[in-house]
Amino acid sequence: MATTLCVFCGSRKGANPRFEKVAFELGTAIAAQGSSLVYGGGSVGLMGAVADGVMSAGGKVTGVIPESLFNAEVAHQGLTSLEVVPDMHARKARMASLADGFIALPGGIGTFEELFEVWTWAQLGYHDKPVALLNVDNFYDPLLEFLDYTRRQGFIQDPCRALLGVEAEIPALLEQMNQAIDRSGSQWSPEKI
Repeated sequence: MATTLCVFCGSRKGANPRFEKVAFELGTAIAAQGSSLVYGGGSVGLMGAVADGVMSAGGKVTGVIPESLFNAEVAHQGLTSLEVVPDMHARKARMASLADGFIALPGGIGTFEELFEVWTWAQLGYHDKPVALLNVDNFYDPLLEFLDYTRRQGFIQDPCRALLGVEAEIPALLEQMNQAIDRSGSQWSPEKI
């Protein structure tokens, strides 16, 4: 399937060695199905691993990195394309415009912020692109428990919660994403933001 998947993930490797391994494997699986990657443009941490995975399998990778992070995140120089943008807002808008769907791997507050923003945009109808978590070794279980608590407290409605997919394995995640992309029009309305 010729799509572009946006992956949000840490600029660090994290404490669990499987995080980096699975990031690389996700990259190779994205390339193997004929999809491209758009991501934050870094060469370090899980960001570098997912990009390296795509590139090692002959895939196409577009990195989008703000000027201020070009050196701090050690911009990946081996990508198909690296776009340097003015700021984080431009980075997120550019990645969203290029992507047909969004996947979050383990990461920190930057990953969470990117994930929650595209999920919010989906809820508001700014796009109809799928948003999902790859729940590597149950990394996102505490967040999912909190989201369920928030739903029970009346702050997240069931249709909104249903917009966030969750899978523990790469094949199931990509199948879910591909089916959702087929159903969506991959519409993006940046003028609404």
